[in-house]
Amino acid sequence: MFRNHTCGELRLSDAGKKVTLAGWVQRSRKMGGMTFVDLRDRYGITQLVFNEEINKELCERANKLGREFVIQVVGEVSERSNKNKNIPTGDIEIIVSDLNLLNSALTPPFTIEENSDGGDDLRMKYRYLDLRRECVRKNLELRHRMTMEVRRYLDQKGFLEVETPMLIGSTPEGARDFVVPSRMNPGQFYALPQSPQTLKQLLMVSGFDRYFQIVKCFRDEDLRADRQPEFTQIDCEMSFVEQEDIIETFEGMAKHLFKELRGVELNEPFQRMSWSDAMKYYGSDKPDTRFGMKFVELMDIMKGHGFSVFDNAKYIGGICADGAATYTRKQLDQLTDFVKRPQIGAQGMVYARVEADGNVKSSVDKFYTQEVLQKMKEAFGAKPGDLILILSGDDTMKCRKQLCELRLEMGRQLGLRDKNKFSCLWVVDFPMFEWSEEEGRLMAMHHPFTHPKDEDIALLDTDPAAVRADAYDMVVNGVEVGGGSIRIHDPKLQAKMFEILGFTAEKAEEQFGFLMNAFKYGAPPHGGLAYGLDRWVSLFAGLDSIRDCIAFPKNNSGRDVMLDAPAAIEQKQLDELNLIVDIKEQ
Repeated sequence: MFRNHTCGELRLSDAGKKVTLAGWVQRSRKMGGMTFVDLRDRYGITQLVFNEEINKELCERANKLGREFVIQVVGEVSERSNKNKNIPTGDIEIIVSDLNLLNSALTPPFTIEENSDGGDDLRMKYRYLDLRRECVRKNLELRHRMTMEVRRYLDQKGFLEVETPMLIGSTPEGARDFVVPSRMNPGQFYALPQSPQTLKQLLMVSGFDRYFQIVKCFRDEDLRADRQPEFTQIDCEMSFVEQEDIIETFEGMAKHLFKELRGVELNEPFQRMSWSDAMKYYGSDKPDTRFGMKFVELMDIMKGHGFSVFDNAKYIGGICADGAATYTRKQLDQLTDFVKRPQIGAQGMVYARVEADGNVKSSVDKFYTQEVLQKMKEAFGAKPGDLILILSGDDTMKCRKQLCELRLEMGRQLGLRDKNKFSCLWVVDFPMFEWSEEEGRLMAMHHPFTHPKDEDIALLDTDPAAVRADAYDMVVNGVEVGGGSIRIHDPKLQAKMFEILGFTAEKAEEQFGFLMNAFKYGAPPHGGLAYGLDRWVSLFAGLDSIRDCIAFPKNNSGRDVMLDAPAAIEQKQLDELNLIVDIKEQ
């Protein structure tokens, strides 16, 4: 055998045992006639000892070992004199009697340590080395444990795991598809699935009343910290259910994951918040509710006092930061610069301090009496020592989003966004449609198969923009970790939905005829939810990006710098696919 123990399992109780270990050289240190080597595998680190007095030739060979050399050693477990309390194997060491070099290695381009000296791009290029780092490995181990717990929970709830195809037809709604040319069908293309949406609905028609799949999905969209062109969903669907049944099932899954993977007991029902309240009070459909600072609208109080910025605004709103009145002028100027960044776009910021005597001192004092400022203070419920920050503008939705960014920044500065604290809620009652300036028409906010609320169905003919959806998102610490909806199962209602979305009857038949026809053969009421596996893992691992919980991620340009993909293909392949590449100038 190459080894009979791993580098993470030996303890003081194993002292005196003869063992064989194999792994990578983490580091080596020569101290007089002794050489110490830290041997690493995925399970941990064990210290090896080579003694020149016992075996000079063996010690000389050990001195030639470089970082990341792959070796096998035989030796005896011994108690360490200088114990290392930072590692589980820190009470023992191996007195080596035999050394076998399995493979030498080039010096890696960065240190294989938790605090590596390699930048993101370099580590992505050599991802196979980056994966040797304990912190990255632990993320993938967490991912593994999460998928096991997901399967265990859903299996106990009667769900059946079913695989759906990776090569499907392109869909017109949502993000851009990744398309795949068909050699056997010239001029025609598959698409990689953005989700298995229609396929899992067909499984409901087939009688598989509880389906799930841990599935790869693909979206050709701009990237950010919580997005990759390919990602993994915990995709689920249920028949003969209403919204409450689905929320109960998957709130239960979330609580199960928190308990099993983080040791956190969440016994209270998750908070519920309507989409309209989320936007009104937090400026986001995924509010971070670990802390307060709800928006307060001030139009009735602050308009009409000669301050033209407010007098001409359609929206005036602010937040109150507890105990932040000690902010200096420099800090307030930095906050003003923050909201004026191009990616946020505010024109400026007004602030007001509540002083020890209860009076309010603001940056626009000359326009407002103390009586008006006191009314403003009362609107926030502010107390001495608090800081009020106000934004305004002529676009309510835009201004709320700017205020949302300011609120999150204040939460960060005040230490209120603790990664070890979790606040979970359901955002419900989403609008059914949203207006697309680019398309010049209503678009489905979720997807065209979402069921409208029963009490709003009549509005489809008179005011479709006012229709609310039987849709719901789960949000944890300001991150949307999943969402879903009750689906339409009535072919007539589905046809009406396609009509509102601008589909001709012919186009609807071409794109979704298979689903509409299936509904005619007895479709049960059904609905579902998809959790983002990558987002759950990054949340539990305390990461700011999902990249480090994916084995081989893409960079911010959607490139795999290790595989150098995407890349051009040979002309022979293009000819087989009947493709001509004509790159347009940007």
